[in-house]
Amino acid sequence: MASLERTNRLSLASDFAAAPARPLNTVLLVAFSLLCIGLLMMTSASVEIANSSNGDPLYYLKRQSIFAFVGLAVSAITLAIPLSLWRRFSFLLLLISYVLLIAVLIPGIGKSVNGSARWIDLGFFDLQPSELAKLFLVIFTADYLQKNYQAVRENWRQFLVPLGASAFAAGLLQREPDHGALVILMATTFCMLFLAGAKLWRILLIVLVAGVGFTIIAINKPHVLARFNSFRDPWAIENVYGDGYQLAQALIAFGRGEWFGTGLGNSIQKLYFLPEAHTDFVLAIIGEEFGMVGVAVVVSLFCILVYRAFAIGRRAEAQESYFAAFFAYGLGLLFAGQALINVGVNIGLLPTKGLTLPFLSYGGASLIMSCVMAALLIRIEYETDRLAAATKTTSIWER
Repeated sequence: MASLERTNRLSLASDFAAAPARPLNTVLLVAFSLLCIGLLMMTSASVEIANSSNGDPLYYLKRQSIFAFVGLAVSAITLAIPLSLWRRFSFLLLLISYVLLIAVLIPGIGKSVNGSARWIDLGFFDLQPSELAKLFLVIFTADYLQKNYQAVRENWRQFLVPLGASAFAAGLLQREPDHGALVILMATTFCMLFLAGAKLWRILLIVLVAGVGFTIIAINKPHVLARFNSFRDPWAIENVYGDGYQLAQALIAFGRGEWFGTGLGNSIQKLYFLPEAHTDFVLAIIGEEFGMVGVAVVVSLFCILVYRAFAIGRRAEAQESYFAAFFAYGLGLLFAGQALINVGVNIGLLPTKGLTLPFLSYGGASLIMSCVMAALLIRIEYETDRLAAATKTTSIWER
């Protein structure tokens, strides 16, 4: 008996000794790289406008650095929260997202900028409820899919519940309006249902109905039609100095950058030609100052981040940890959707939307939530690795 126990211990020790050293976390490395690039390029894009409007060329850098510090601090707290706690309070988080989305529509609470009431002014910080709502709805959907993994595949009722939760939030986002967040939220929900094994024809049917509804809404909104027409031909006389002005200036920035760019700080478009150069169109400034190569680096980093999110989710699903799996899928889809739409808007593949680029664009809510989502991915990977190690240890002792 003693000999058998000694043999098991030796086998266990040899297995751990043979295990490769854990490399630097890829999600952490990519997120930190994007954060550093964002601080650099946001500063470059905002120096002139900050100097003229605030008398301090580093005004936006100072504010964004504070947001980055807060984001890192909140991320450190997030890393210490077990996934079971997020799952336990998923419905409460859903209700909180609804309350915030309703509150931003109330005059005196919501802050309106350029005709959109998307922010709640907290004095030192503008809270954007849609950023929280996207994350909280992913948590709720992941928890729901874990509880109804088989039912979602087989009957309509369970299939429609997460769609209904997202549709209600989408209706509130439409009232702001925030069409970019609306599209990301609904697309993420559809993709999570598809990854859970829901029938494709059901998803396509709902997408068709939703598409018809959105088309009817767009037809009845003249400014939406004007923006779409300017997207189709931004160089038309009536568009180039009108609704298509931002897109035209962004395309000029990419054209000036060519392959390797004009060099850091040498952008001309940021000198009052391209509006919102440090927020929604920071990628255009990257294209102008670092060229096609710089844009390719940024896009590649986002691709790696999304790939890692899906790889983590796949490993969690293989261990039947479905909440962690769908949570990781949802986070990856949020990163992918927001980056894809922002890049598409910058290069003229999509109509202009007020949507930030995660980690890179100026904005406290966006930066902090991007840091939190990266921290959640790291936490999911950590718990997945622990579960895999525990399973491996159990199998070793069973031998």
